[in-house]
Amino acid sequence: MQRDVMEYDVVIVGAGPAGLSAAIRFKQLAQQAGQDFSVCVLEKGAQVGAHLLSGAVLDPVALNELIPDWRERGAPLHTAVTHDRFLVLDEDLAWTIPDVMIPRLMRNHGNYIISLGEFGSWLAGQAEALGVEIYPGFAVADAVYAEDGSVKGVLCGDMGIGKDGKPKADFTPGIEIHARYTLVAEGARGSLTQVLERQFKLRDNTQVQKFGLGIKELWRVPKDRHEAGLVLHTLGWPLGGRAGGGAFIYHMGEDLISLGLVTHLDYANPSLSPYEEFQRLKRHPAIAAMLQGGERIGYGARAITEGGWQSLPELAFPGGLLLGCAAGMVNVPRIKGNHNAMKSGMLGAEAAFDALVAGRAHDTLTTYADAVAQSWIGRELRQVRNIKPALSRFGGLLGTLYAGAELWLDQLGLTVPWTLKHTKADYATLKSAREMPKLVYPLPDGVLTFDKASSLQLSNTWHEADQPPHLALAHPEEHISVNLAVYGSPESHYCPAGVYEIVQRQGQPALQINAQNCLHCKTCDIKDPSRNITWLVPEGGGGPGYQGM
Repeated sequence: MQRDVMEYDVVIVGAGPAGLSAAIRFKQLAQQAGQDFSVCVLEKGAQVGAHLLSGAVLDPVALNELIPDWRERGAPLHTAVTHDRFLVLDEDLAWTIPDVMIPRLMRNHGNYIISLGEFGSWLAGQAEALGVEIYPGFAVADAVYAEDGSVKGVLCGDMGIGKDGKPKADFTPGIEIHARYTLVAEGARGSLTQVLERQFKLRDNTQVQKFGLGIKELWRVPKDRHEAGLVLHTLGWPLGGRAGGGAFIYHMGEDLISLGLVTHLDYANPSLSPYEEFQRLKRHPAIAAMLQGGERIGYGARAITEGGWQSLPELAFPGGLLLGCAAGMVNVPRIKGNHNAMKSGMLGAEAAFDALVAGRAHDTLTTYADAVAQSWIGRELRQVRNIKPALSRFGGLLGTLYAGAELWLDQLGLTVPWTLKHTKADYATLKSAREMPKLVYPLPDGVLTFDKASSLQLSNTWHEADQPPHLALAHPEEHISVNLAVYGSPESHYCPAGVYEIVQRQGQPALQINAQNCLHCKTCDIKDPSRNITWLVPEGGGGPGYQGM
C-alpha cells in the first residue's frame, strides 16, 4: 500500500504533560542554539486534552523549570492548595488523622488543584508558539523500523475501514511519520509502548508493572459546601479489605469538586467492581454532605502505573525513548505523576537535542536513563519504592502502617537498605468465582449514585460506529469456558464503561463487546485473567472528550 510520508527531526507520540514538555524543551534548546529542528506531536484524541484525566494536584516543580514565567503567561493554575485533610472511613464514621502524623512527603503546600485537560491545552499553546506542529486525531498504530532495526518513526492508523475489514468510500491510508528520534509519551499501558517493550526486550531485567484504576467525577456544589483549596484523601471504606486504594476529593475553583477513587488492580475477587465501589463511597455521610445539593457534570476513568522505581523498563531503545507514564513514573503515596512526566520529557528532549547537534540519529540515547536516575525523579521514586509492594503484600492496614513508618524514617534521614519486590502481575491475582463471595451492589439512586450508561454520557465518548472493534479476543472460544465459567466474567465488573457484558444467544451465554463505549482506560488490557483481551488503537479522534477534567 502506498502511504504518504512526513519527515521530522523529532516525533512525539502523545500530547500529555510528558510529550508537550518534551516538545517545548526541545524547541527552547533549538532556539537558544540557533538550530531549526522540526518537532511533531501526534495525539489520538480529537483535541489536545480530550483524553487527559487526573485528580489532579500538580506539583509545579517541573513547570517552574520549563516555563519560569508561567503565571504571566496565564497558566491555568488557579487554585492553590490551602490545606490537607486525611480521613479514615468505615461505613458510617470518619476519623481525621492529625496533621502531626502526616509525613512531609504527603503534604501539598505549594501545589495546585488543576484540570489536567485545561493544563494540557495551555501547554499545547506554548509549544505551538515555539513552532511545534501538533496533530490531534492521529492515532499511532505501530512503529516504523530502519534497515538496522532501529525505530525511524511511527505509522498512523488507517481511516475509513469498515467493520468487515474492507476499505469504505472515505478510506484514507495512515501516513508514516519518519523522524531521527521518536519519543513515546502515550500514558499508562500504551499500545505502542507494549510493542516497543517486546521488540527491544525493555522489560527483561525489570519487575512486573503494577496498576490502579482511577475513576473520577466532577461536581458543581453549593458555595456553602465548598472549601476552595482543600485536598482531602481517605483510606478504609468502601474498599476496606477487598482491595487496596483510596479516595481523593479536591475542591477547585469557586464551586467545583474533583472526586474520585483509585482501586489497586491486584485485588482477588472477580466480582469486585471499582465503579460500584466508587458509587458506594459517595453514600458515606462525610462525602454525601459535601455533595448535597450539587450536580454531577463530568465522568471519566483511566489506568495508573503504580509499580514505581523497580518496575521501570529500559527507558531508551534504538531510535527513541519512553517518557512519563508510558514508562511508569507515578509516585504512588503522593498520588502524583504529572511533575515527573514533565521532567522526564525535558530530560528526553535534552538527550535527543544533544544527539542531533552531534549529528547522530536512530541510536540509543543512554544518557537519558542516567539523567532520570540522577534527577529528582530518580530520588523521589527510590524514596517510595517499597510503598506499593508493601500495600500489596501486607494489605491495606498493615501496608499503610509500614508505608507511614518508612516515610517517617526517610524524613528523619534514615533510609531502609532493602527493596521489596512485586510478586505478581495484576491479572494473576484474581481467584476463581467459587473461592470468593459474590459481591452485590445497591441500585443507583440517581442523586448521588448513578449507572454506567448515564455516567458514560458525561464523558462525551464517541467512536465511528462502522470500524473494526478495537478490543480483540485472541481466543474467542476461551472467553466463555475460562472467563465466565471460572471467574464469572470479571471484565463485566471491572470495566467502568459497560464495554463487556454477557448476553444470551440461542440459549447460550456469549460475550458482547460494546467497543463504542470504551473510555480508553486500558483496564481490560491489564486485568483480564486469561490474557485474552488485546487493546488495539481505534480510529484517531475517537474515545472520550473530557471537558474540565
